[in-house]
Amino acid sequence: MKIKELLKNKQVLSLAGNMVMALFNLVTSAILFRHLSKADMGCYLFFLIIFTLIDTVRTGFLQTSFVKFYAGTTPERGANVLGSTWFIGLGITGIVAAINICGLFFLGYITDVAYITIIKWTSIQFISTLPIVMATWLLQAQQRYMAILYIRVVNQTSFILAVIGLIYFGSLTLDHVLLVNALGCFLTCIVAFSCNWTGIRALPKQSKEAVKELFHFGKFSMGTSISANLLRSSDTIIIKLTLGEAALAIYGAAQNLTNLLDIPLRSFVTTGMTSISAAQNRNEKEKVEEIFKKYAGALTIIFIPAVLFLVIFADVAVGLLAGGKYANTPAANIFRIFMIFAVFLPIDRFIGVTMDVIHKPKINFYKVLIMLAINVVGDLVGVYMMHSIYGIAIASIPTFVLGTLFGYFSLKLYLKFSFIEIVKLGWGEAIVLVKGALGKFAPRLIK
Repeated sequence: MKIKELLKNKQVLSLAGNMVMALFNLVTSAILFRHLSKADMGCYLFFLIIFTLIDTVRTGFLQTSFVKFYAGTTPERGANVLGSTWFIGLGITGIVAAINICGLFFLGYITDVAYITIIKWTSIQFISTLPIVMATWLLQAQQRYMAILYIRVVNQTSFILAVIGLIYFGSLTLDHVLLVNALGCFLTCIVAFSCNWTGIRALPKQSKEAVKELFHFGKFSMGTSISANLLRSSDTIIIKLTLGEAALAIYGAAQNLTNLLDIPLRSFVTTGMTSISAAQNRNEKEKVEEIFKKYAGALTIIFIPAVLFLVIFADVAVGLLAGGKYANTPAANIFRIFMIFAVFLPIDRFIGVTMDVIHKPKINFYKVLIMLAINVVGDLVGVYMMHSIYGIAIASIPTFVLGTLFGYFSLKLYLKFSFIEIVKLGWGEAIVLVKGALGKFAPRLIK
């Protein structure tokens, strides 16, 4: 495949964007793990988890509903949906910022550094990221992945260069890391506004009807997203409350390694959700089924060798990411536990996305609630019995297995598919992707 063709391929561009994001995140994490103490790194990870949980209110409410109603529509309808999304986004951002500002008056009564950090920095980060997420959602719906890649490069490059600068001048502290992160987001906002990527000019075209439509769909989507984020965050919160920041930093090292699998997963989900939404808006049920099986199956096939590789070299990966002070910790084994169910992550993720797109967000919401309940109970039992992060990691196995089975059989009530069909169609798509990536060398390797 020629370079020009690769640059026009939406899968390649989406994958490149997520690779850039993941690469810079890994590099930044590697630097911070080495130069911050375990306590400060634990506080930083705790802030990121809580901020992401708060941001899920906005993202969960708007991202899926915006892409669903915007993709494949007329320009007039698209402008109406875009303006209404901006209207709701500004409202949510304003409410969260106002609540957070009220919390500043109670800083004198709080001694825990992690909670102080959350109160000091949440509103600044929340405001600075609104134009970025709006631009990303719009470009995603328009399938303009090169522009998304540019936004991510600007954002991540500015942050990592600032962190390196702080180290060079001996000024690396937790507060300074969050300050340069916010400044990098504001710089990215300037770029997005200058390139007219945010779609804010459509704000006057919002309507009461479109706001209601987005609201009613988004409330279940938001509930699902918040529950899903609570599911990911529950481990972190329970570790922070029971085992402390140092244990959280060790657990965080394993979680950061797991994010390697999010590189292909996010790119497939991004392009897949847009394609499924467009097919659903055209009432092409068989096309929805085909896209679901193709994307979920292909990524599952690709995950198998990747997971085996990561399990074998888990200790090396921990050393490369977090440095020597994490070498003799449980981080590598925790990562191996995560890999037990990682092969089925693509099917689980696409079940959730497809359920939202076909107007069944309530069922997806119930699925995530079930997983959250199982995980919290499992975490508490694991900590009580094992008194270590191993108990929390092991609790993730029944959580994921039971949640995936619930989603699988629920989706089968509305779409025709089977696990065998997913594997068969996915295998064919995986072969196509491998041939496209390897070019003339693919036939020899596949043979």
